[in-house]
Amino acid sequence: MSKIAPCLWFAGEAEEAARFYVSLLPGSRIENVLRNPMDGPGGKEGTVLVVEFTLAGQRFMALNGGERLEHTHAVSFHIDCADQAEVDRLWDALSAGGTIEQCGWLKDRYGISWQIVPGVLAKMLADPDAEKARRVMAAMLGMVKLDIAALERAYAGTPAG
Repeated sequence: MSKIAPCLWFAGEAEEAARFYVSLLPGSRIENVLRNPMDGPGGKEGTVLVVEFTLAGQRFMALNGGERLEHTHAVSFHIDCADQAEVDRLWDALSAGGTIEQCGWLKDRYGISWQIVPGVLAKMLADPDAEKARRVMAAMLGMVKLDIAALERAYAGTPAG
């Protein structure tokens, strides 16, 4: 059976980025580092061409393509976080040297877009009580890093305080 894995393009920091990412999530590891067999667009002979790695059980590939290409929000990676401590830890690590955005989105130092989202958010937004879901959505839209306690207050209809 065929397998699909995202391939992330880097100018020359594929191995650095892969090692950074695998340091953040359990069930992550570097699988293989392939080196350029000759000088080419991705670098000189012997330099890293491709890094195959696993992030939280999902296979990825990082490619040193030689030139810098901009990543967009059209592709982002969603991390479903168990609690606020995990949201905070991943937000702090991935946003360091990058840019923070609204609604739990950020771009890391390599320009890759991430969504750092507590798992409870989807449950709240899917509540059959449309008013609860609306309150949660309104609260989330006003946040940068997502705050579970504030989302829970919105869900319950309890004012901040």
